[in-house]
Amino acid sequence: MSLVRDAEAERLVQKLAAKLEGMEQMKPPEWSSLVKTGVHKERPPEQANWWWIRSASVLRKVCISNKELGVSRLRKAYGGNKNRGHKPEHKFKASGAIIRKILQQLEAAGLMKTEKGKGRTLTPKGRAMLNGAVKELRKA
Repeated sequence: MSLVRDAEAERLVQKLAAKLEGMEQMKPPEWSSLVKTGVHKERPPEQANWWWIRSASVLRKVCISNKELGVSRLRKAYGGNKNRGHKPEHKFKASGAIIRKILQQLEAAGLMKTEKGKGRTLTPKGRAMLNGAVKELRKA
């Protein structure tokens, strides 16, 4: 049995991003080319496929957590320190709109489901997609 935890994270996310890019439900919104991923960032992402990379990363993070995750916990996970000049740095959360839209798209694709009042978990289809990607990485 292939485990998601055993796979190298960066290679797994790239493989999943390529699969998600081919799905019609996973289209970046019009505003995605104009936004930063959080207030702690100074510039928007430079990669052309950053939307699918973030989607794949969210999918992997929900799988590894072994519990339900919501927007707030994911915002905290993707947040970071903000450079505030000569004042001390502070931690800030990531953009909630980006994470919320990605979770909605993953639900529409059938890879996640919402647990009532608890957060989101993977569906069997989502878990199979992750395990399939891990198996492909092991073969390569």
